[in-house]
Amino acid sequence: MGVLIGMCADDSRAAAALAVPFLIRIATDPHHRHRADALCGLAAPARARHFGVASRDELLLHRSGPQHDDYDDYGVEVTGYPAGWSVAAARAVITTGAPVLLPLLDASDPAMRIDASYVLATAADPGHTVRSAFATRSAKEQDPMVRAALVLATAETTRAHPHQPATGWIRELWQDRAQAPEARLAAAIGWLALTNEPAPETLHTTVEALASAERARAINVLPWMAAAGGSEPGLLRCVRRMLHPEEPEPSDDPWA
Repeated sequence: MGVLIGMCADDSRAAAALAVPFLIRIATDPHHRHRADALCGLAAPARARHFGVASRDELLLHRSGPQHDDYDDYGVEVTGYPAGWSVAAARAVITTGAPVLLPLLDASDPAMRIDASYVLATAADPGHTVRSAFATRSAKEQDPMVRAALVLATAETTRAHPHQPATGWIRELWQDRAQAPEARLAAAIGWLALTNEPAPETLHTTVEALASAERARAINVLPWMAAAGGSEPGLLRCVRRMLHPEEPEPSDDPWA
């Protein structure tokens, strides 16, 4: 898994994409001792150029694939081919494998439920089957961090397949004081990524009250937030880029 994820990081995603069908078989085999590891890395070939991405324009965005001989905005792999080809291939396999991946949303291990959400959010979902499964699981989910993952997964699939009721549900969620802080923060980030509307003052107030440094470090277990981070936790980077885009990027230079 380390080698496959390294390939994705080094723009050699085409080789990793070929492993996706086999990773699905391992991840869905209840007797395989490496199923959790396979599921954890399964989404890597299906995403590209998402590390450090935290703006409203780009977070949760599934970019369009290449058009025949044109290069896309995923860039070019070391093979010389558009990286979007590999991403599209991996997503196509995950889409085909969605029926066997969906039961993992009910896995006993919360980490597997989080990773299953992250993987399934990359699937094409024109029939809203995946988003419906997220909603069903979210309605009974007791773990606040898993619930936050389901909110981000719902926002991601809704960005790829717009659905106004889902966007409205996410907006209601960050306003609901009865919800866990992790879910409310995920909903605030998801809603900002889904809309172009100015952030209302109530959202600013909610995020400022809930997004403590301690909670930001804890919520970094969500792969979306881990990928968005850099020199700061992903949640805080998203808050800064989305609500305060005028602020400069923090420097990684210890001598600056």
